[in-house]
Amino acid sequence: MHRVRAIDIHTHMLPERWPDLRERYGCGGWVALEHCSHCRARMMIDGVCFREIESNCWDSARRRRECDAAGVDMQVLSTVPVMFSYGAKPEHAHDLAQILNDHLAGVVREAPDRFVALGTVPMQDGPRAVQELARCVRQLGMPGVQIGTNVDGRDLDNAAFAEFFAAAESLDAAIFIHPWDVMGREETPRFWMPWLVGMPAETARAACALAFGGVLDKHPRLKVCFAHGGGAFPYTLGRIEHGFHARPDICATVSTTPPREHLKRLYFDSIVHDPEALRYLVATVGADRIAMGSDYPFPLGETPPGRLVREAHWLSAAQRHRILAGTAAEWLGLTIADASHAHA
Repeated sequence: MHRVRAIDIHTHMLPERWPDLRERYGCGGWVALEHCSHCRARMMIDGVCFREIESNCWDSARRRRECDAAGVDMQVLSTVPVMFSYGAKPEHAHDLAQILNDHLAGVVREAPDRFVALGTVPMQDGPRAVQELARCVRQLGMPGVQIGTNVDGRDLDNAAFAEFFAAAESLDAAIFIHPWDVMGREETPRFWMPWLVGMPAETARAACALAFGGVLDKHPRLKVCFAHGGGAFPYTLGRIEHGFHARPDICATVSTTPPREHLKRLYFDSIVHDPEALRYLVATVGADRIAMGSDYPFPLGETPPGRLVREAHWLSAAQRHRILAGTAAEWLGLTIADASHAHA
């Protein structure tokens, strides 16, 4: 049987090495990579281990081999969200974004049939964010960028980000929204709850901010995709919609568009970890708004990528193909020819 090609829109990558950022910027709080063996490294922040990673986080050859084994033809690369650095000085965050973006662009140049990249931008500074977004799209050939669900505590409908969203719409740039710096993380430190509970809630927060805050109304051509199946947003949509109609004096003070109407314009990745959750997501937003994503190469990711979609026998062949490749191609602005050149 011919294997359906697949594009994984949710993968993370780092350079194997980067400068000593404490020395470069004269302050702490930066991630350093401490290689502890030939294929493992620790992400360290001021001497404390944040996460241990394997070489597939930086080794593009290993990534290609693992993609071949999993039936993934193309990966969309983005940085690890801890590298956003939204709380840093804008000039420092901008410099680091350029280092990370140049690295990802280099990986794509080496294997353009296997990789596409989304850049990162210093969202805490509007002009700098727009400048780096334009550089990513116009100079580095990236289809868009990845941003966080909030920027140092500020919701995405904050007026400080208006210039960025206007530029993204003008450039036809794809925006991948990934949870980070989740609300309530200090109150829920046990049992990995910031990742298991906080991240889904944080993504719903971002979706509601864009909808209620009028960003989606103001920019109807904005191409936004939410990580992790939209987090809690699609699954609490009934409550959100009810609240919008029950208390318009609170919820409809900026936008008068019901939240459910926005689903027609939003994209979501497929990493929901549960067959019935995927069935609900398809029924609620449609296969044409869902793109395969795996969160490769991290522990909360789906292994192998696309397994949930491939095992969903209730999907039609057209729906399965759409989720595995078609939606990603549409969202990223890839032509069918671009996708068909992927390694088979």
